[in-house]
Amino acid sequence: MAAKKITGYDVNKVREDFPVLTREVYPGVPLIYLDSAATSQKPKAVIKAMSAYYQDTNANIHRGIHKLAEEATYAYESARERIAAFINAPSSEELIFTRNTTESINLVAYSWGRAFLKAGDRILLTEMEHHSNLVPWQMLASELDLELDFIPVTPDGLLDLDIYEQQLKKGPKLLGITHMSNVLGTVNPLEQILLDAKAAGAVTLVDGAQAAPHFQVDISKLAADFYAFSAHKMCGPTGIGVLFGKKDLLEKMPPFLGGGEMIKRVELRSFKTNDLPHKFEAGTPAIAEAVGFGAAVDYLSELGMDQIERHERSLTGYAIEKLSQISDLHILGPDIEEKGGVVAFYIKDIHAHDVAQILDSEGIAVRAGHHCAQPLHTKFDLPATSRASLYLYNTREEVDRLIDGIHKVKNIFA
Repeated sequence: MAAKKITGYDVNKVREDFPVLTREVYPGVPLIYLDSAATSQKPKAVIKAMSAYYQDTNANIHRGIHKLAEEATYAYESARERIAAFINAPSSEELIFTRNTTESINLVAYSWGRAFLKAGDRILLTEMEHHSNLVPWQMLASELDLELDFIPVTPDGLLDLDIYEQQLKKGPKLLGITHMSNVLGTVNPLEQILLDAKAAGAVTLVDGAQAAPHFQVDISKLAADFYAFSAHKMCGPTGIGVLFGKKDLLEKMPPFLGGGEMIKRVELRSFKTNDLPHKFEAGTPAIAEAVGFGAAVDYLSELGMDQIERHERSLTGYAIEKLSQISDLHILGPDIEEKGGVVAFYIKDIHAHDVAQILDSEGIAVRAGHHCAQPLHTKFDLPATSRASLYLYNTREEVDRLIDGIHKVKNIFA
């Protein structure tokens, strides 16, 4: 069935907001950016907001009482409030600024994990996790003698939920799970998965790095104790992410880092921690990046997450339809009904790096490798895949150029 084209979303108008999309990467070769799962491009609104902070309001936050410090503090905390509202979090106090999703997950592992896990406890993850939601738990398991279990991935790229139900009977203390796979594009049915985990007594942590940019995330509807995502994948700057955490858990957790700002009182041999969220934000934070993050969620909200999701679903369906017609090309992951805007594929007898390099000569930016999901590639007996990831500014014409580029790859290796 042909993918339907949506109406009411002017992608060409959206593209005008992104200066880099007008670039020629080689003389006469315009950029076609299909690598947003790695990092998205930035709209003028985000660039302008960060520039305005540095030009007009640059100061450190919270401690100063002069005009610039007050303005900077307001800009920083206002961004936190808008990001909390973007995911419908109960309170901005439950939103911790970190460097990225990776640091958010590490914060949970180091602070909550060290405080509440003991030898023999089980951590349940999935085979489709990004390294960011594998390695921190492997490190902690080695340190504390924990057991790691994994929900298997089926051949069509879905989680085996029957085995999951059996694993819950072993009493895991934590479930760590991605909302959307950065390789398969699988959007996991989290509402029921998390409810089942909570019923089994597990704390739940969600890697939302690939979800928050692409469809509406409503924390109030998820039984997630922790939810992590990054600004740079959702039109915001690099170097900043957030960890949502339930207040009762965050209050019981020890600080992740020590220093300024995370304290309420310090003596020579003791200290008292600050209130949430500052307890977990030691030192001068990424203030300009927080301002940019706030501008990014404003931009996404103005476009409308429902509109963005519909555009991406239509475009992804079109891409799958066209790619499926190419001989010896195999797409990973489920059908479009259970998939986001990530299309990882491999071509028989052609290495993914060769595919990406030839596509680059046509101005087409895709990712090649294991995408920080090496165990998943091992599961499918693949050394690497090529990945085209679609976002709110991509078009059908760009998909057509991708198809033409892949035909060029095949002709070169024929």
